[in-house]
Amino acid sequence: MNKRSVGDTKEAILAATRKVFAEQGYEQASMRAIAQMAGLSVGGLYLYFKNKEELYVTLTQEWMTELHAATVLALDGLADPREAIATFIRLSITYATRRREMILLQGKDLGFSCGTDLKREFFRQRRALLVTIIERGIAAGVFRDVDPEEAAKVVFSALRGFVVSMLFDEDALFEPEACADLVVNGLTRRN
Repeated sequence: MNKRSVGDTKEAILAATRKVFAEQGYEQASMRAIAQMAGLSVGGLYLYFKNKEELYVTLTQEWMTELHAATVLALDGLADPREAIATFIRLSITYATRRREMILLQGKDLGFSCGTDLKREFFRQRRALLVTIIERGIAAGVFRDVDPEEAAKVVFSALRGFVVSMLFDEDALFEPEACADLVVNGLTRRN
């Protein structure tokens, strides 16, 4: 008998969930299909996760945590606020593109309703990072004197627009560098 550790079993379940959700969508996915894909009994699956929503929220938390950590790491040590905001934008778009299946799942099957509080907190953290970058740029005289909160909302909304375009209008998708250039040029103080 093959005995897996708790951590290995949870990772097998999450990998199976990603695959089943991607193939069947959230609504059509069943705990039975996930258990089978993970090599567990349905009862065994329920020992780890109480339902599909908990699995979805766990996956959402995982990718949000991963993106936030990657962003903080990428921004660490960047002294130029122009490079920091461009890095934030490029990383956000690239990450959304790599995690396309989770975004499609949210928009088409769940209507963005599952894990709402988790997402609100994540979006608040992301905007706070942008506000900090913009405030640094204004203080350094690199960015124009704008309302940092409002500017962060505009940038964040552009990034969310990219995500929504992944769902409904792929022709509207833009390159990370084009978005970064536009935002940096819009914020940069002119002599």
